[in-house]
Amino acid sequence: MQHRIVVLGAGYTGAIAAGRLARRLHREDVAITLVNAEPDFVERVRMHQLAAGQDLTPRPFSEMFAGTGVELKLAKVTGVDVDRRTVAVVDAKGPGEPETEALRTEELEYDTLVYALGSGWNDQGVPGVAEHAHQIAGRPGALRLRERLARLDAGESVVVVGGGLTGVEAATEIAEARPDLDVALAARGELGDWLSPKGRRHLRKVFGKLGITVHENSSVTGVEADRVTTADGELIPAAVTVWTTGFAVHPLAQATTLDVDDAGQILVDGTMRSVSHPDVYAVGDAALAVGPGDKPLRMSCASGTPMAWQAADAIAARLTGGKLPNVPLRYFNQCISLGRKEGLIQYVTADDLAVRAALTGRFAAVYKELICKGAAWGVANPMLGLPSRRRHVVRQPAGADSPVGAAA
Repeated sequence: MQHRIVVLGAGYTGAIAAGRLARRLHREDVAITLVNAEPDFVERVRMHQLAAGQDLTPRPFSEMFAGTGVELKLAKVTGVDVDRRTVAVVDAKGPGEPETEALRTEELEYDTLVYALGSGWNDQGVPGVAEHAHQIAGRPGALRLRERLARLDAGESVVVVGGGLTGVEAATEIAEARPDLDVALAARGELGDWLSPKGRRHLRKVFGKLGITVHENSSVTGVEADRVTTADGELIPAAVTVWTTGFAVHPLAQATTLDVDDAGQILVDGTMRSVSHPDVYAVGDAALAVGPGDKPLRMSCASGTPMAWQAADAIAARLTGGKLPNVPLRYFNQCISLGRKEGLIQYVTADDLAVRAALTGRFAAVYKELICKGAAWGVANPMLGLPSRRRHVVRQPAGADSPVGAAA
């Protein structure tokens, strides 16, 4: 009987985990099902480019997973019962299908579950955000923003709320693509306050060159159709507001009996296995994993990719009687695009604190582009080009052994 592995979500982490498992385990021993609502891989790190009017290369899963044995199920996950080991799904509606057509519901059984549903945008409970702001946490939101920006006339205002990586990339991308617009960024702290002095200087230089107005130490407390309001009462005109103040975890895990934190992230050990349910693994934004210095890993592709490697290798090891992975999860740099011509590579410590060294300018833009291309390539090539040896399953079920933590 085949060991049933169900992977929920085909973002960077879910897709990498599914592909890596397929290359670790013999096809006749396992049935790997990857559940996702869209037929194409979405390069989430490029959503600011899509919103600014650029066309991205289509990456169909049917091509990426051809010949691997991974079965793609186009469906939306509506529930998870970790005690019965089942997942409830409803078929995803394809392009052009009538809204009135009934969708088929189904229950999938699993022996091992990889939970990679990730996160969406977080309105932080600020009044007016849900009604009036745009977001770029996924393709639908980025496409809606793209359409809205295309309708703006010269001189109209765009305000990006949030001074983190997503906000900085969105503001510079829009300002470069539409120099006729009045682009501003509202940051709770100072611009680039997490960067090294060199990084902050370069960021300010690029913002100045692109004509982006920066409202520092400005907490936005309300959003209306044509403006945002800050905590000190400032009114900032905004024909379009782009909200980038962080991510919220997919809510499904919190509705299960899995151990989660207050934000809904699944608590995992060093092998990305749930501390409460040993047949469940969580990766990416869905998991609360600990890195160097016992600090939680931040929600990012830089965190999610090694988490996916760790989880897939741990599942394969436990099923085949192999050695558990013991790979440290750490950071090396933060790669920031500042439009298509400028970039910033901020080197960091293992626990993600900025050091003095940073790359800037055109070379940094090329570096970031290579990183983005490499991340997408890594989804279709999860073994990083290294030869893989498929092993036979010798142990059932996945949770038969006692939890073992690897260094994280």
